[in-house]
Amino acid sequence: MKLRTLNISLLAAAGLLMSSCAKDFLDVPSQEAVEAGDSEETYSPETFVNGVYGMFTDWNYAFAFLGVTEIISDNADKGSSPTDNGGDKDILDALTYTTTASSFASMWEHWYKSIGRATETIKFTESYEMSDAALKNRYIAEARFLRALNYFYLVRGWGEIPIQEQDLIRRAPVAEVYDYIEADLKFAIDNLPTKKNYPAKDLGRATKGAAQALLAKVHLYQGEWQAAFDLSNAVINSGDYSLEPDYNTIWRLAGENGPESIFEFQARGESIAHGIQQYSETQGPRGGTAGIGWGFNTPSQNLLDAFNAEKDAIRRDATIIFRGETMYDGRAIGNTENEMYNEKAYSSANGGAGDGDKNLRYLRLGEVYLIKAEAANELGNSSEALAALNIVRSRVKLPNSTASGQAAIRTAVWKERRLELAFEHDRWFDLIRTKQAEAAMKANGKTFQTRNLLFPIPDNQLIQTPDMTQNTGW
Repeated sequence: MKLRTLNISLLAAAGLLMSSCAKDFLDVPSQEAVEAGDSEETYSPETFVNGVYGMFTDWNYAFAFLGVTEIISDNADKGSSPTDNGGDKDILDALTYTTTASSFASMWEHWYKSIGRATETIKFTESYEMSDAALKNRYIAEARFLRALNYFYLVRGWGEIPIQEQDLIRRAPVAEVYDYIEADLKFAIDNLPTKKNYPAKDLGRATKGAAQALLAKVHLYQGEWQAAFDLSNAVINSGDYSLEPDYNTIWRLAGENGPESIFEFQARGESIAHGIQQYSETQGPRGGTAGIGWGFNTPSQNLLDAFNAEKDAIRRDATIIFRGETMYDGRAIGNTENEMYNEKAYSSANGGAGDGDKNLRYLRLGEVYLIKAEAANELGNSSEALAALNIVRSRVKLPNSTASGQAAIRTAVWKERRLELAFEHDRWFDLIRTKQAEAAMKANGKTFQTRNLLFPIPDNQLIQTPDMTQNTGW
């Protein structure tokens, strides 16, 4: 392949919706962020694509991300200590946040920067001279997959949002945003290799199966049941994935990029310092014998009660670190400040270091079975729905569901999603999608208002783009 010299220039845009600036445009390699100033450097499309993956190791995924996906929900409490509000984690936890909450601003900006980086990668690669057309399209497909993933977070959180590549101020209708996401993912499906067709050196890159699974989830969130069913079936029947027999293993080093894994935010580099910045540290047990973290994003009593009501000991104990527990690796937790912590964020090797080696699991086969179950039930196929649901339950030694009838099966699938996917950063979006948020928040001692259906557009954005409209109630 012929390398080309690129003169990186600042990319003009409005406010926080900037396409990524040159100074922070490239991350090389994917596990390690570096800054490139305005200068002439020689880059390839692969380097550009790696820069998009690199955005997932950013500090925002260790703190702001926790606030807007988990702490805000009934699965988690703020944690830490009563006097440490984590900037805005206390008001996210209490649902008393405002338009100035920093976590919303951080993720809004970060997701749009990631989108800008992906779009510039696509443009660069499209104009790049390559003799291998399939490889060229693969690089473009990887960037389009990652762009779709970021837009999916934005549209679920804020509803109508600007499509950065079209208009930096106009908030496109939700259906239009989803059409854009779907187009990116369909291109990715057509041009990405399957998991088994990637060489070992490309472990962790987006695959055809990842694009299919994400598109199935996108259709699920729109209530497009047949498409969600067909795509989830395609992933299940591909032969590329199988359930990890031991649920605990998924979250340990041995489970990273394992048979169940469809897509993970990669955090492993040549040293532990190449991980997602402080993801394990911010959630690690605070105080006690271990003292390996800040103690944020702690499991709620409500979540613990949900596990216990289902007699779901395997997933409970894989999800929650309890005060006084001795971990699977022999580390004694001791008398910590809080009673519970998030075990899915625990890194055995990390030991409280700022950066860690923990991959963030984004898509896995267990969720795909539950997408299939929900879609099948809504299509009126209760037998297929229960079969998929019970595959997930069987893995954690739970009896087959006794739910009968569409409404009861729907509730059973929603409950299973909560227990199977706890602390995998979807609970809040699931509550909004399924219209359970008000009741769930009330049961967790919080007051849910209509305006909480959508996040507020950050104040800083509206100051810089005053013609952009705010969400209702904010």
